[in-house]
Amino acid sequence: MSALWLSSPSDPGLTTVKCEEDTSWSGEDLQSVALLEVKKFFCCPVCGKRFAQRHNLVKHQRIHSGERPYACGQCGKSFIQKQHLTKHQRLHTGERPYVCQVCGRGFSLKHNLTTHLRIHTGEKPYPCAECGKNFSRRQTFINHYRIHTGQRPHECPECGRSFVQKQHLTKHLRVHSGERPFVCGQCDRSFSMKHNLFTHLKIHSGEKPFSCSECGKNFIQKQHLTKHLRLHSGERPFSCQHCGKQFNIKHNLVTHQRTHTGERPFSCLDCGKTFNRQGILNMHRRTHDGERLYACHQCGKRFLQKKNLTKHQRRTHTGEKPFLCTQCGKSFNQKHTLINHLRIHSGERPYSCHLCRKSFIQKQHLTKHVRLHTGERPYACHECGRSFSLKHNLTTHQRIHTGERPYPCNHCGKRFNRRSILLSHERTHLLVPPPAGRSR
Repeated sequence: MSALWLSSPSDPGLTTVKCEEDTSWSGEDLQSVALLEVKKFFCCPVCGKRFAQRHNLVKHQRIHSGERPYACGQCGKSFIQKQHLTKHQRLHTGERPYVCQVCGRGFSLKHNLTTHLRIHTGEKPYPCAECGKNFSRRQTFINHYRIHTGQRPHECPECGRSFVQKQHLTKHLRVHSGERPFVCGQCDRSFSMKHNLFTHLKIHSGEKPFSCSECGKNFIQKQHLTKHLRLHSGERPFSCQHCGKQFNIKHNLVTHQRTHTGERPFSCLDCGKTFNRQGILNMHRRTHDGERLYACHQCGKRFLQKKNLTKHQRRTHTGEKPFLCTQCGKSFNQKHTLINHLRIHSGERPYSCHLCRKSFIQKQHLTKHVRLHTGERPYACHECGRSFSLKHNLTTHQRIHTGERPYPCNHCGKRFNRRSILLSHERTHLLVPPPAGRSR
């Protein structure tokens, strides 16, 4: 059959399908052309896109004109089509008219129910021709295929960063605009992402739907359960390419890598000091405003960090030592103290001096040792100017100026400015005189 051509003799919005003369056509060909000749298309004069029905062309032209005649009475958001408004209003009403007959879950959109049913049927109708992987959703397949092509079609006009998915660009743009459109109805806290609002709402409801099969602990988010399970399995899937150290959480790897790169992306606006972790910056800021959020309910002492309050309570008030060594039974009030102790059993000494190759169990011991090589004495007495390589030695030295003697003898009441001197003194009380008649 010869090629078809298009003409629009009367109405530029209408296109009639015709064909060139060809005397070699069969009867079936002529019948097909007869059907095509009465077929009419409605063509958009702006972009040339064709539609089989006029009302579809009318809806399409609103894209060019910007007309959005259907407005939501609750939030004012407007839409091109009435059906889009109907779907949107279900967000306000909570209506979910499409129910799964297998598990009873409801959906606001029929399309979402269709996609959900594939979970039960196992249907994955979208195969990837590159790697053979199958997908249950068309959009998921399209996003996946861009991994093979390297295509990132959605670009940020502010910083030029590009994204595979449009929704990722939308979320990213809120970083620049500061927009937080998802508001909690109970505490007015707002969020830039909808799923963060849903997670937050579980704090109010107390819902913790994800339970650990090992210990029974419950979590608000599935990802928190996944991270927790690694404590039981010992899995550390995130490895540092510089030193090989492994982590069970990706965030911890990212933070660790800054020790190699020297990156300190978090800056204090008051003094300009930079930090490699946001949490350390937050704690540092409190030194400027004097804010000490965490108070001991027993003695009233306040702390910048919650962990310091916990340590204080265990040391001073409760005597709790929750961290137990399984090899010797010794217990500790801090987890990092137990970790350092375990190295005594394992023989591990991970901190090595680059000058003499001597190794240490703790990083702080290496720091002190390196000062023997460098001669650094960073702790200076403001009374006499004498300097020390260890802070502890400065503290002890300053008692010479203050007259402080914090270590009393329980036998005679005599006081000392150093604990080691007290221990030597107490031995004089414990000496037992030799038996009578035996020479010394």
